[in-house]
Amino acid sequence: MLHIYCGDGKGKTTAALGLAVRAAGSGMRVHIAQLLKGSDTSELKALRLIPGITVARCERDYGFTFNMSSRDKLELTKCHNSLLADAKRLMEQGTDMLIIDEFFAAYNYGLLDCSIADRLVFGRPSNAELILTGRNPSEKFIAAADYVSEINAVKHPYSTGTAARRGIEY
Repeated sequence: MLHIYCGDGKGKTTAALGLAVRAAGSGMRVHIAQLLKGSDTSELKALRLIPGITVARCERDYGFTFNMSSRDKLELTKCHNSLLADAKRLMEQGTDMLIIDEFFAAYNYGLLDCSIADRLVFGRPSNAELILTGRNPSEKFIAAADYVSEINAVKHPYSTGTAARRGIEY
């Protein structure tokens, strides 16, 4: 089935990774492709310890999209397309669950080949669980999804100037 975790609130990635842990605990093989994320995060250390979970991401942290040069965007798009191609191959080879983190941001900002992404989402094997995260999914993804959870920000310390905290936000 197709799952979407979207909205402007904190917790989309956390929800998807919780599902990954649950799936791995039941013996499922899980692959996580993280788009737009390159810096080391605390969850990566924990995920590496869990049998059955693999994580792929770009080797370089490109930062926020509004700070990227044209060259950075081209390099990042190339990396994202490679991550999607690998994810599609793994799904076709029988990976039970595929999570593509920050899918909608990369899709909406044109930082991946949308035709590759569409083929992966809409042409996925019927036995694969696909989880997509990010803000502002288009209606075509919402319509195709079996689960849609919208996480809304009601209050967050960032709005009062509190910086992201290790172990909580990353």
